[in-house]
Amino acid sequence: MALSCRGICRGASVILLYGKQPVRVKASLCTPRLASSKPSSLWFVRHYSPSQARHGIGRSVVSSLKWANEKYERFLQRRFPRFFVLYQTFMRGFLLFCKGFRLLFEDGKEVQKIVFRMISDKTSHANLPYRDMEKIRQVRRDLIKAIPLVILSIPPFANYLVFMLMYLYPRQLLIRHFWTPQQLVDFQVAYHNQRARHHWAVVKGLESTSNSVQDTRLKRHLLELCSKVRSGVHPVVSDVHAVRTLFSGPPLGIKKMYANQMRHLCPLLFLTPRLPAFWISGRLNSHALELMQLDRAIIRLGLHQLNDSELREACFVRGLNPERLSPGQLREWLTQWLQFSAHLRESETSLYLHCMVLLTVNYPKQQRH
Repeated sequence: MALSCRGICRGASVILLYGKQPVRVKASLCTPRLASSKPSSLWFVRHYSPSQARHGIGRSVVSSLKWANEKYERFLQRRFPRFFVLYQTFMRGFLLFCKGFRLLFEDGKEVQKIVFRMISDKTSHANLPYRDMEKIRQVRRDLIKAIPLVILSIPPFANYLVFMLMYLYPRQLLIRHFWTPQQLVDFQVAYHNQRARHHWAVVKGLESTSNSVQDTRLKRHLLELCSKVRSGVHPVVSDVHAVRTLFSGPPLGIKKMYANQMRHLCPLLFLTPRLPAFWISGRLNSHALELMQLDRAIIRLGLHQLNDSELREACFVRGLNPERLSPGQLREWLTQWLQFSAHLRESETSLYLHCMVLLTVNYPKQQRH
């Protein structure tokens, strides 16, 4: 009997494999034109598209691989316990490494969107929202730290040495995306201890420089400020503003300071002091201006809009150790810092940098007037 084209696709069923269970799917094959109009009674269990079937097969393969991997790990743990410890360490590091690259790639895409938006809206960097400005700052620092490691990996077989160095020195060589949450906390403490070793050298440098101050009133205020800090007192904003004119010109302006004083300020921003003095002053000035722009962006956003993680990072970048401070204490300190920073001019970046010591070393000890 001849078959019509219209009769195709009616009445038959095809069995597809979904997961591990066969599932009937209506496919409708070839019925004669003159066949009885009464449809055959077929029971169809479910209807699945080919993409759903492929998804089911993929899920079945993944579950099988997972089961095989768990069995292999149990075998290693039972027969080779020491090797199993190394295996676990390697696998954790590998997964963390993959996650770090993914996070870095996502940050790069986000910065690209921010830059395109700046160009399309004709917005300057200083007028960006706080979170966009902070994202650009952090990604730039991450890339600067990551580029030397990438260059070391270029020669043949050098990547094996690089992996070894990254495992041995994660704080020095890896960026924050490749750290565990515990490492993030521990390394932040280590970095703060590194800059804290220069705190008293900065205060001592101010006391030594006071001998070059001609104005007796300003000299007295500067010595009183240094004495307060040395005695464990946390100064108030008015104490700092009383000497601000000394930091816009000689002897404490950003381009008028002694080289040794500038070198002690470098660790506050995690900059190397092993550069010529003119280069150091330019780097200190640009980093301080960037932080001052971030301060103004926080004021525009509103301090209450920052979550606890952003609050901790903001305080840490400005010289405070947030490790043992509550969110309320961090918010109180950052409020005081913004009151100090809001009235500074661009020529007073030196005062901004010095206050990363003067307004942090004794907080949250009791203020005395």
